[in-house]
Amino acid sequence: MADALVTSTSAVHRSVARLQQAGLCRPSSRTVIRPALDEFLRHGVRYAFPPVLGPERVGVPTTIAHPDVLRLLTDSVDSRPLVWASDLGTARGESIAPLFSGVPAVATRDPRLHELLACVDVLRAGSERERQVVGEWFSERLLGSSTPS
Repeated sequence: MADALVTSTSAVHRSVARLQQAGLCRPSSRTVIRPALDEFLRHGVRYAFPPVLGPERVGVPTTIAHPDVLRLLTDSVDSRPLVWASDLGTARGESIAPLFSGVPAVATRDPRLHELLACVDVLRAGSERERQVVGEWFSERLLGSSTPS
């Protein structure tokens, strides 16, 4: 997991321990508790990881700068495109600090994870309507059905 997230084994170990302590991961099996994760993403991620915006930069696209996220939000694009500032990207937009320093490298190596991280950034920095749409999308993926907010 450390290699996939471009971080150290000790950082992964500490993160899993925090997830277990927060009730997002089962201590015995280290599996994610999907309803708890859904609740955290919809209602807590923007408070636990508030968006830190910066100047316009070149970087890896996130939020509506990611084409799959833009397609998801076709009816309601209220926000500006954001990027994770990095030499690894070619998009230009206002910068946002990523959840962790390895995000641009992870995103360029794993398209599926890139999309998920870009959606998390919508939950952090998007408009209320965008957060609603992406929250429902996450609920469908995590729980198999839409849940009320």
